[in-house]
Amino acid sequence: MGNSLQKIQEHELADESQPFCCKICMDPMLLPSTKFKNQNLCVHPFCIDCITRYISVKLVDNVVEIPCPFPTCNQFLDPIGCRNLVDSELFDKWSEKLCEYSVLGLSRCYCPNRNCSALILDECGGVATRSKCPNCKRLFCFQCKLPWHAGFQCEESGTLRDKNDVAFGKLAEREKWQRCPKCRSFVQLSDGCRYITCRCRANFCYNCGMRVDRPHGLWCACDSHLITFNRLPSIFLIHVLIFLVFLILLKAFRPYIQKEIIPKHD
Repeated sequence: MGNSLQKIQEHELADESQPFCCKICMDPMLLPSTKFKNQNLCVHPFCIDCITRYISVKLVDNVVEIPCPFPTCNQFLDPIGCRNLVDSELFDKWSEKLCEYSVLGLSRCYCPNRNCSALILDECGGVATRSKCPNCKRLFCFQCKLPWHAGFQCEESGTLRDKNDVAFGKLAEREKWQRCPKCRSFVQLSDGCRYITCRCRANFCYNCGMRVDRPHGLWCACDSHLITFNRLPSIFLIHVLIFLVFLILLKAFRPYIQKEIIPKHD
């Protein structure tokens, strides 16, 4: 570890008076004084203007541990070394978030509303999805850290095009429309049974969304009074046992039944 640090320091001293090429803007820099130094953590060359804008963007996006922008570097920028690169208000915000990050052990995120950015803790054991910011009162998804995508899954929320998509998602959530488990199309059940055949030919239960690949009339386990596939063998055996008991009783009581028969008179 000591040898590695010494090599980095020697490399820095050798390059201190040399021109360099910024790895962000790719412009040649003739003045060594414009080179950013990451407090001996790494020696990738960036101009101060580019690294300042990079830090500012990351802080606005609530990134606490800011990585070195070089693609293959695993080091993080040293906040102390960056103190003079950003304005005091932004640096204070960075320091505050670093304290929150190091002290708090709960899962947490920041409100995606950039006018708010309040710290929000997950008190639901990692299963929180639809959440409301206690500060600005706006809804957001705790899993993907985006504004609430009503009716859509996290991986689909990035494809929302306009306000019509958002409005449609809210309508689907309010009306509790079900989605086809195969093609993910929305389906509305106005009347009839809950056994749905989608236009993609997939069969599913409208009540729970479970796919059903059996003939009409055989259901999933969403309701206790419905026949389930995994209970069919046991139900069949019960019916067989009842029938066998009936035959045994019929055979046992047949002599008594025959005695009660009155012969016909001409």
